[in-house]
Amino acid sequence: MKSINGEIFQRMVICGANTLHNYYPEIDALNVFPVPDGDTGTNMSLTFSNGAKDVEEMQTDDISEVAKKLSKGLLMGARGNSGVILSQIFRGFSMGLDGKKEINAEELSEALSKGAEIAYRAVMKPVEGTILTVIRESTEETKQYVKPGMDIEDVFAFFVKRAEVSLDHTPELLPVLKEVGVVDSGGAGLVLILSGFLAGLHGEEIKPVDMNHGEESSKENLANLDVEEQGFGYCTEFILRLDPKKRKSFTEDRLKTELSKLPGESIVVVQDDDIVKVHVHTLKPGNALNLGQRFGEFIKLKIENMQEQHNHIIEKEAAKPVERPRKEVAVISVAAGDGVRDMFMELHCDEVVNGGQTMNPSTEDIVAAIREVNANNVVILPNNSNIVMTAQQAAVVLEDEINVIVIPSKSIPQGLSACIMFNPEADLEENINEMNEAIANVKTGQVTFAIKDTNIDGVDIHANDYMALVEKKIVACIPDKVEACKAVLKGLVDDDSEIVTLIYGEDVTSEEAEAVTDFIENELEIEYEVHDGKQPVYSFIIGVE
Repeated sequence: MKSINGEIFQRMVICGANTLHNYYPEIDALNVFPVPDGDTGTNMSLTFSNGAKDVEEMQTDDISEVAKKLSKGLLMGARGNSGVILSQIFRGFSMGLDGKKEINAEELSEALSKGAEIAYRAVMKPVEGTILTVIRESTEETKQYVKPGMDIEDVFAFFVKRAEVSLDHTPELLPVLKEVGVVDSGGAGLVLILSGFLAGLHGEEIKPVDMNHGEESSKENLANLDVEEQGFGYCTEFILRLDPKKRKSFTEDRLKTELSKLPGESIVVVQDDDIVKVHVHTLKPGNALNLGQRFGEFIKLKIENMQEQHNHIIEKEAAKPVERPRKEVAVISVAAGDGVRDMFMELHCDEVVNGGQTMNPSTEDIVAAIREVNANNVVILPNNSNIVMTAQQAAVVLEDEINVIVIPSKSIPQGLSACIMFNPEADLEENINEMNEAIANVKTGQVTFAIKDTNIDGVDIHANDYMALVEKKIVACIPDKVEACKAVLKGLVDDDSEIVTLIYGEDVTSEEAEAVTDFIENELEIEYEVHDGKQPVYSFIIGVE
């Protein structure tokens, strides 16, 4: 085959989306740090499926039109840094195909190179050993390999092979990957997409696996991770430590099969050594827990009534005014936890987008919030390093309509400090300067549980223990969350510190919160504030100024 058109590329896109969908839990499991935030596969799959759904509905043989539709879908659906970078790769790819109804091997190589160029340009400080390296190295080598008149299948197969080689080399470029023994998760997600493209180019059909039964799903669910739930029931999640006596007989497929017999769906089972993470939507959560307990003991579990959540969303939507009064400046924050949300709303925030670690909002989510606040100028506080790029992308989407300023807050304490400094009576420039200065003066610490055994920076990590994180460094990992919080406080508070903000999560008891408060009063002798944030994932979030 000497060229491909829009119809062939459409098939490639759908195969790529379905390949990533079928393996995204494995990409999630490649997270470097042993914290419960492995969501790269989920973010990339949700991002790519958003574009693939648009492409699937097209009826054209014009490859530039298909590429444009894919690019726009990825742009609006992008979640997390990996999703944003992925959207930029295919934005550049689309730019490289502009005006071309079909392309040959050389033109394909040029478009892929343009994708790498635009992706690198989108990142302020590119890091090698990541998805950026994989796309750059593979496109550079393909550009040298391709010659006039070559078969496009030959060239693309070479490109995919070089991407795989580059991915395998990422641990040599990024020491933390080598230390933990994994390849880059973003690069791995990209390689899955490209391998799906190659299958589609060869005329193969890859269907999405139904996560409920491990079988192919219906055509209506093609390339779609965001399928409506059939009923609501309970979102049931648990982390299990396998019984040593049953470890040899346990398999992910065996537990999936057992869970699939329950009235439920959205089953995901991921094993990492003796730790098993399970997610299922079911009408009978007790039965799911009983199945899990046959294989070991629970480390952590969570059950949420999705019908109640649905009712709450409906009530919230019904309560919204048709349109808010126009204002000059509005502030939007991203946060998870009802208590944390209330803290932001009390500090001049006009809207809080639900999201954070493990649940990054999409570009479209943030764009919708920006439009909702109905302001001439909108300030966004992402409050998470994995959401900053998404917020910046939302700003670009709306640059011709609304002046959007992203304050690059990377933690909840930074966002709260910035909100405190916002003065509705001051001019915009003064507020932006004050808010940027505020986030620079905040140190952040967190306590969360480890999801696997490993060793990072000389600290032995044991699954189910609590890690004390001072900024991005793990300083301790111990069984008691209160003691872990004390370790964080000791690492953050120094002679220049003036105030501590302690936010405790949904898994912390009042007695545990009081024990930390007593420690601050008796041992640190510093001003402090304590808030019930009700946030998931992190038992404690600590800000020190």
